Amino acid sequence: MVNKVLMKGNEAIAEAAIKSGCLHFFGYPITPQTEISEYMAKRMPKVGGLCLQAESEIAAINMIMGAAAAGSRCLTSSSSPGISLKSEGISYIVGCDLPCVIVNVQRGGPGLGGIQPSQQDYYQAVKANAHGDEQIIVLAPASVQEMAQLTSEAFDLADIYRMPAMILADGALGQMMEPVDFELKNHRELPEKTWATNGTMGKRKKNIINSLFMDPNELEKSIRERYKRYDEIAEKEVKYEEYLCDDADIVLVAYGITSRICKTAITAARAKGIRAGLLRPITLWPYPKKQLLALTDTAKQFLVVELNMGQMVDDVKVATECRRPVSFYGRTGGMIPSPAEVLAEIEKLANA
Repeated sequence: MVNKVLMKGNEAIAEAAIKSGCLHFFGYPITPQTEISEYMAKRMPKVGGLCLQAESEIAAINMIMGAAAAGSRCLTSSSSPGISLKSEGISYIVGCDLPCVIVNVQRGGPGLGGIQPSQQDYYQAVKANAHGDEQIIVLAPASVQEMAQLTSEAFDLADIYRMPAMILADGALGQMMEPVDFELKNHRELPEKTWATNGTMGKRKKNIINSLFMDPNELEKSIRERYKRYDEIAEKEVKYEEYLCDDADIVLVAYGITSRICKTAITAARAKGIRAGLLRPITLWPYPKKQLLALTDTAKQFLVVELNMGQMVDDVKVATECRRPVSFYGRTGGMIPSPAEVLAEIEKLANA
């Protein structure tokens, strides 16, 4: 018998992190993700871990760098403007090839914006989370169960590929409550952290963690080696969901909370005789390019639905090689479209 617990999405992330062996949490409160910090403050001392509220987001990400360098499984969380403050530290972590998990429960922007749900950080997460030639793994949950499962998987992916992994959620998923099964099923073989700066005990040479290269040839070599890893991730770690795509004339592309709205709209469209389907990217990086391209053999057009002004549209156009028209519908600034609004866009395309 499966025992499920009714939890907020933010709490599910925190509990999943603990069950995944996370022993260090460093963060700073910001709506709508503060429950992660609160949950960690209560639970971490009971499992022998450390939860520390840093003096700022900048301090928190640099504490993460130190804990990751020592080989600890560590987590930080924030919301949109807080992630912007962490961007320099994220680049240092990437440059040092350190694993960690970063949670962004998005709110409306730019600037302080508002505290309502948003997907306005897509560009930041998949294109420019930090400076330099770099990339991080980005996972986009669409339910509270996935908030837990993908957090667990993020820790494994970070360790396997020695890089940060981000959970890109939104305020709706962070605050909503759903039943969660914490029997999280991961069967990945994890590498030993022989690189960690956790003391030599007189048995080995000391490890040095560094992202500074005075010789440009050495820096280029390190970047090219990292990109070989990125190619491996793009080949092995793409995650996505297809929903009623086999005969779909119109394929919606959406992730996170928006994908759930789209499923309701697709059901209503099917009831009206409109063959619509959904491709939901679960990994926003690596992106399901091959899967979208394959759908151009049957689909007549694509509709991107997001809580922003169309940040994923170009990725869909590139993935489909512009073989089919790509349209966009979205709300921004913290507004969420209703299934009826999305259905109206589907009908518009079907009748064009």
